[in-house]
Amino acid sequence: MRRPLRAGFVLMAALSLSLTACGGSGNTNSGTSASPTAKSSSAAQKPPCTVDAVKVSGAAGQKPVITIPDNCSPPQQMLTADLTAGSDPAVKQGDHVEANYVLVTWSNKKEVDSSWESSPPKPLALDNIGQASVIPAWNEGLIGMKQGGRRLLVVPPAKGYGEKGTGPIKGNETLVFVVDMAKVGA
Repeated sequence: MRRPLRAGFVLMAALSLSLTACGGSGNTNSGTSASPTAKSSSAAQKPPCTVDAVKVSGAAGQKPVITIPDNCSPPQQMLTADLTAGSDPAVKQGDHVEANYVLVTWSNKKEVDSSWESSPPKPLALDNIGQASVIPAWNEGLIGMKQGGRRLLVVPPAKGYGEKGTGPIKGNETLVFVVDMAKVGA
C-alpha cells in the first residue's frame, strides 16, 4: 500500500452518469435517427457490479486470488463484504492495525500490489485508522473489521487514488482489495 495522493477528488464518474441519465426521452415523432442511436448506446452499457460479482478464492490467512467479472461495470460507490468474520477486537477509529492485502486494478484485472510477496508475509502496519496516511477507502473500509477477518473492498477512484493515480495505478482506476486483519491494537 503506498501513501495516497492528498489532492481533492472530483466525482467525475458520478457526474458523467448524471449527465447520461439526463438525455432526452425520445418521446417525440420527429422521425430523426436520435432514438435508435440512444438505444444502441444504452444496450452497450453494462450494469454496475455488485459486491457478490467479484470472486475471491483462498482461505483467510493465505494469499487470496481476486477475479473481476467481465459482464458488469465498476461500481460508483465503495462496496465491502466480510468474507471471513474474524473475532474481537474490532477495528475502531484511532486503532493500530496490521493487515495483509492484495490489490487488483479493475481495468486490467491484474495484481499490482500485495503484502503476501515476502515469506513469511509482512503485514502493513498502520496507526490511527480513520486518519492514517492511506487512501480514504482504507480509513473507512477497515472500521469494524475483526482480528482474523477477511474483507473485500471495491473502491471507486474518489476513495482510491483519484484522477491522477500513482505508480502503476492509472488515474480514475477502480481498485479491488482483499484485506486480512492480522492484528488489532498495539
